[in-house]
Amino acid sequence: MVESLAEKYGTGQEKGKIKFDKIVDAIKKGGRGKKYDVAVGVSGGTDSSYMLYLAKELELRPLAVHYDNTFNSAIATENIRRVTAALNVDLYTHVCANKESEDIFRSFFLASVPEIDGATDIALAEVMFRAASKYDIKYVFEGHSFVAEGVAPMGKAYVDGGYIKALHKRFGRMRMTTFPNMTFTKFLYWSIYKGIRKIRPLWYLDYSKERAKNLLQEKFGWKDYGGHHLENRMSAFHHSFYTPNKFGLDQRNNTLSALVRNGLLQREDALREYSTAPFMEENLVDYVMKRFDMSETEFTEVMNLPRKYYTDYPTYKKRFERLRPLFYMLAKANLVPMSFYLKYCFPAKAPA
Repeated sequence: MVESLAEKYGTGQEKGKIKFDKIVDAIKKGGRGKKYDVAVGVSGGTDSSYMLYLAKELELRPLAVHYDNTFNSAIATENIRRVTAALNVDLYTHVCANKESEDIFRSFFLASVPEIDGATDIALAEVMFRAASKYDIKYVFEGHSFVAEGVAPMGKAYVDGGYIKALHKRFGRMRMTTFPNMTFTKFLYWSIYKGIRKIRPLWYLDYSKERAKNLLQEKFGWKDYGGHHLENRMSAFHHSFYTPNKFGLDQRNNTLSALVRNGLLQREDALREYSTAPFMEENLVDYVMKRFDMSETEFTEVMNLPRKYYTDYPTYKKRFERLRPLFYMLAKANLVPMSFYLKYCFPAKAPA
């Protein structure tokens, strides 16, 4: 998949830059007479922070958009402040109520599924669309790089708005009122009626996460947070403790294999890192237990429950498959990510 994507998008090649330059021209044209040209999702992490810098370098007028799931690390919050302030970029933030956010994450935990942090991805996408619609922005930048991170195969991990709704209805303790869920209808509304295009610049350009980190540190005093997806405590819990211990999954696998495949890391060095335990903030598990309102005994009992997967609960997956021709056209028009079409719109083998 990675090789075909690199060929299609011209990743890191002159043809990729030419394609992206045409997109930038279209963004500038579409933003005439408006306050902003493009919305950029920010988390305080490397890729999203670099996206803001790139947008300004391209002489675009970005609006930074952040979804606060109330589990942000102090480093991530400060990184967002430093970068937006230095670049003089406005910040649009949607904050989910503390107890509601905890209840949603707790529902995924009680459901015994691997995507404990999946609700954050859906919420950020929804907030991005809301912000873009509010300011009549037709383009959104996302900071994903399949060269640096790979593309996770469709298998044991999955999330959509229907899945979130189903798990919370079964395991939640309160109503969802401030959580920005994306229903199937909303997904089609944003993509088709509003026509908001999702662009992933790093799919076209030559990009190195290490170079980006160095640049951000030098220009903005940006701080590293210890590893990919560790800028948020729930993401850190997901990657460093939950899936390794409950599902035997090491979330570094995609990133390390992508770096080796693209000649950015030696295989021996990747194996050496892979053989060590993932970095984890001290007292992180205690922090999560407290926010889940669980004793150590209750927490351990849930960790020991049988593994479940998205196939055990209601989702939109079959709808996406039935509407595959529609989503192919939307992906070709950058109205949905191509990775969404490739992963979600084809039948997948049920997780074992």
